[in-house]
Amino acid sequence: MSSKRFQDLRVYQLAERLADEIWEIVDGWKQLAKDTLGKQIIRPADSIAANIAEGVGRGSYQDNRRFVKIARGSLNETQHWLRRDYYRKLLTAEQVNTLKQMINNLSPQLNAYLKSIGNIPDKK
Repeated sequence: MSSKRFQDLRVYQLAERLADEIWEIVDGWKQLAKDTLGKQIIRPADSIAANIAEGVGRGSYQDNRRFVKIARGSLNETQHWLRRDYYRKLLTAEQVNTLKQMINNLSPQLNAYLKSIGNIPDKK
């Protein structure tokens, strides 16, 4: 398996930027919104990069692939909360467009990264 540091992966860096952007937005919300929907969108957004890092650290192709798939699930959950937050008028159209652009870049990068890991079975 590659010894590349997770911090050097473009997909990881983009996931971090998405999470940081969401954090900055939520930080400006009123307390009720922060405690409810804010926490709900921050958790999966933070989880995307965390799962990429954990997958790299596991040291096997199979585990790395599994954690990238979990990261994809977290990305989808982030999209769900983005929709809820917009519907409840916590996000402006401009904020949604910015976040959607980041998500639209991150999604194919996660898929490409998953494909790059390969299907080499681990030797026991």
